Order: sequence, then structure tokens, then C-alpha cells
Amino acid sequence: MAEINYNDVAEYVLRRLDKELPPNLYYHGSWHTRDVLEAVEMLAKLEGVDGEELILLKSGALFHDIGFLEQYKDNESIGVRIAKETLPNFGYNREQIEVITGIILATRLPQSPTTKLEELICDADLDNLGREDFYIKTEQLRRELAEYGTLKSPRKWYESLILFLEQHKYFTKSARKLRQEGKEKHLKEIKELLGIR
Repeated sequence: MAEINYNDVAEYVLRRLDKELPPNLYYHGSWHTRDVLEAVEMLAKLEGVDGEELILLKSGALFHDIGFLEQYKDNESIGVRIAKETLPNFGYNREQIEVITGIILATRLPQSPTTKLEELICDADLDNLGREDFYIKTEQLRRELAEYGTLKSPRKWYESLILFLEQHKYFTKSARKLRQEGKEKHLKEIKELLGIR
């Protein structure tokens, strides 16, 4: 069996994201993938995931938004195709690529993970909902959506954020412990801003 070469695949993917992503991806730029990688490593450590599982998880994180190179909507299936074309060149076998496929597809909204690794990528992908940079990230997303034809008035934007935050749930114990309180605080602040009880 070939040896997985994670470092080379990470270099390959991040270089492509840096060079080829459209400049108007204010939220889903290459920095988002790096942010998710960092969050997934932190959560995996807290949840006791290591070894090959951690490599597969990080590989899924690398490819989870690579589909944006080709299209904005339904980019996850494009990411799966690119991963399947690319990963054999870096020593990944069919079973490993299937696990990575599940990790990529788990990031589709609404999230519905079926494995521990899929739960971890979902929590890492939306880690910022409970972080201090929440408002910076949501403003980047609002600008990006406006570029791609989803322009909402400020009130409608905040109303959609309320709905999203109310429906969202963190799947892992570690993410709930780290981010749930912050997420609830942001939800409360937005409701107060709009005068909603």
C-alpha cells in the first residue's frame, strides 16, 4: 500500500486555492480553508482523534471548499470530484477517498453528518459562529452573497442569521463546550438589535 503524502497534498491544494479562487470570495477564500484546518485539528485533539483518522479528516478539510474553483452553488460535489481525481496521486486508496468524500459532503447545508469525522468537519466549518470574530466573518459572508446574487436588506440579513443560529447545532461535545455559549450570545445580541424578544 502506498504511503499517504498529506504534506504534499496540503501544499498542492492551498497553492491552488491561493492562486485560482475568485477574488470576490470574501468569506470562502483560502483563509477559510486554513481556518477550518486549524479548528478541525483543535477539535480532533480534544475528541481524541489522531493517526490515519486525523490525516483523513484534515484531507477532507483541505478539499471541502475546493469546488469553489469551478462554481459557487453545490460546490461540494465538485470538491468530491477534484478529491477523487487528485488524491490517488498522493498515495490515498479507494477506502480512504470514500471517507474523505463523506467528510466533504457533510459540510453541505443543512449539515447532516453520520460519522465522528463528519461531525468534526461540520463543527470546524462553523466554528466562527461562537467566536469573537463572528461579526467580521458574517459581514464577509454577506458581502460575498451579495456578489453572487443574494443581496438582502440589513434587517432581512439579520433575520436570516437569527434563523440560521437557532437551527444550527454543534455535534461534538468539545465544540459545544468551546462555542455554544458564544453562539448564544451572538444570537441574543442580534435579537436585541432587531428588537426581537
